Amino acid sequence: MTKAIILIPARMASTRLPGKPLADIHGLPMVVYVLRRAQSAHLGEAVVATDSEAVQTAVEKAGGRAVMTRSDHMSGSDRIFEALQALDPEHRFDIVINVQGDLPTIDPADIRAAIKPLSDPAVDIATLAAAITDPAERTNPNVVKVIGSEVAPSRLHATSFTRANASGPGPHYHHIGLYAYRRAALEKFVKLPPSANEQRDRLEQLRALDAGMRIDVAIVKSVPLGVDTPAELAKARAMLGG
Repeated sequence: MTKAIILIPARMASTRLPGKPLADIHGLPMVVYVLRRAQSAHLGEAVVATDSEAVQTAVEKAGGRAVMTRSDHMSGSDRIFEALQALDPEHRFDIVINVQGDLPTIDPADIRAAIKPLSDPAVDIATLAAAITDPAERTNPNVVKVIGSEVAPSRLHATSFTRANASGPGPHYHHIGLYAYRRAALEKFVKLPPSANEQRDRLEQLRALDAGMRIDVAIVKSVPLGVDTPAELAKARAMLGG
């Protein structure tokens, strides 16, 4: 029987929104909102992986669990792998879900959807996307697009990810940076050197594709709000009410 753990990387060194994990949303730190939504997915324990004692304290004050990790990690994938090794040296967990700490509006159902492609033993990594409905997103380099082929209803086999303009009749898909890894795939991934395509496009997932790893994509209905700026924080506060 497979066992999953959800790990939420949360670092304090955001340049556009300093102290981002602790940004207040109606009296709670943003990372706590993410943690509670991850817990509501009911896939297994959810733990915050952080480089900040202040984040750890805030999570624990809210009744959650946090683990300290090094401050020099280059990516969230590296951070969650360190946390996994500390939390689970016995290898009890064989699926690891990486939920970014700046997604306070993530739907727990979408977190559950992310693991569905892993029911296929050929899939190493699963992720999410939603159909692009706003024409402006097709030409926005900050919107990462998934290129792939449909292998089942609401599921793509990814062949590439790109920041380039989406062209042709579509449908075109907006990638959502939430990943579910087989444990062995995560361990392999973090030990790989950055690939040329990854460095050119600044897209970490291209490293996996370049190494021959298979990424499948579950299609969900909408893109959660990622909070990187004060304006996005204000939007999250409005969306979450309170």
